Amino acid sequence: MNGERAQSMFIDGRWLPAELSQESFTVVNPATERPLARVAAADAAVVDQAVSAARRAFPAWRDLGPHKRAALLVALARQVDERRDAIARVLTAEQGKPLDEARGEVAKVARTFEYYAGEAVRVLGQTIPNEDKGFLSLVEKEPIGVAAAIAPWNYPVELIGWKLGGALAAGCTIVVKPSEYTPLSAIALIGCVEAAGFPPGVVNLIQGAGAVGAALVSHPGIDKIAFTGSAKVGARIFQTMGGIKSVSLELGGNCPLIVAPSADLNAAVTGALRRGFRNMGQICIAVNRVYVHASLYEAFTQRLAEGAARLVQADGLQHPSADIGPMTNADGVAKVERHVADARAKGARVLCGGGRPQGFDAGHFYAPTILADCTPETLVMSEETFGPVIGIAPYETLGEAITLANAGPYGLAAYVYARDVSEIFALTKALCFGSVAVNNVDAGIMNAPYGGRKNSGIGYEHGREGMEGYFALKHIRLRHGA
Repeated sequence: MNGERAQSMFIDGRWLPAELSQESFTVVNPATERPLARVAAADAAVVDQAVSAARRAFPAWRDLGPHKRAALLVALARQVDERRDAIARVLTAEQGKPLDEARGEVAKVARTFEYYAGEAVRVLGQTIPNEDKGFLSLVEKEPIGVAAAIAPWNYPVELIGWKLGGALAAGCTIVVKPSEYTPLSAIALIGCVEAAGFPPGVVNLIQGAGAVGAALVSHPGIDKIAFTGSAKVGARIFQTMGGIKSVSLELGGNCPLIVAPSADLNAAVTGALRRGFRNMGQICIAVNRVYVHASLYEAFTQRLAEGAARLVQADGLQHPSADIGPMTNADGVAKVERHVADARAKGARVLCGGGRPQGFDAGHFYAPTILADCTPETLVMSEETFGPVIGIAPYETLGEAITLANAGPYGLAAYVYARDVSEIFALTKALCFGSVAVNNVDAGIMNAPYGGRKNSGIGYEHGREGMEGYFALKHIRLRHGA
């Protein structure tokens, strides 16, 4: 590890000298538990400096015009594409996902910027007829101002990209704070912003843990908060934001998968494996709990356990094509252990996994785990595990499955496997979730809105809606005649 603190914060178009910050933190490789770098952290003065830079840059960026903003977003996409492998290696080293998967994440970020470049030039207002003769109402969309973007560690490049794309396309300036677990990939991404030629102050990067995030969202110069993370922290944002601000929150999931009587069993098993264990289950739309019709229950649980046991787990830098790597941090492993122990104590069967995999002396590794016969009271069925664990329970009727799936405080995404049309429509209509994927487990696509219900958040990312959240509406009522 380099003993020098890296230049980690980008404000007003330049990288701050690391020695200006008195605070720092260490980034650790989760596969080896070895330190990667020391990163300088922001204090209140640095947060103020970043917000002030964004405020100064806002009028010119707002007035630059959508076509020029779109051109810069396209240039940013090109820079990300050119640096894909380098960014991916940094991402894997600090987050843990296999290198091939990290490359895919970085590629998706480039496509995000391309998408919002297209949306930037398609901002449409309205004309509204008036009851009184001689009046015309115009509704215009104006960028809301300076945005604060706080991103988590599970998809550290992609989730910054969603916020950057929507905000920049709308004409907002932005201050980004990544997770303290994954600051290095954010530095690499903002390096692309610098190389693409964005004006100083339009995009700013600060580093640090929760106190830095609190200082950012409570700053009076922030007009919009975009946050992805836990429901607990999301609730805290409302307590600390220091005034009325526009807020979009993408929070927890605890997502269900329902296997209906008519389901293609092999497809359902394949889908559950992919969405349950991809990124070690560290994804808000991960399949956390599965409800299987009693007629398919034993066959499904057996095939799922066999598939989970075949997944290749490795250090993602050493084995780029591995299925899964380590978890990102020790706190996540501790939560998984707590959920598995709780399920065992309440009578669940551990069909595979349930502990540290063999052959790993270091790293935050945990074996893919299948828990059968889980009751609603088990933590794995009632809380978001955010780890490589799937709980399974049988049901008798679709009504029972719907009740079980809708239970609890979350409503981000749900999954259905069924071939009978009546089953499909009964389930999709009744499930109270922001996204419902049928016979697939890719609940989000870039050109459709992505957001949750209940404690899973407010507001949207992806799609035109992901840009609309950075606008304020203005009604202009014009009298043009007698």
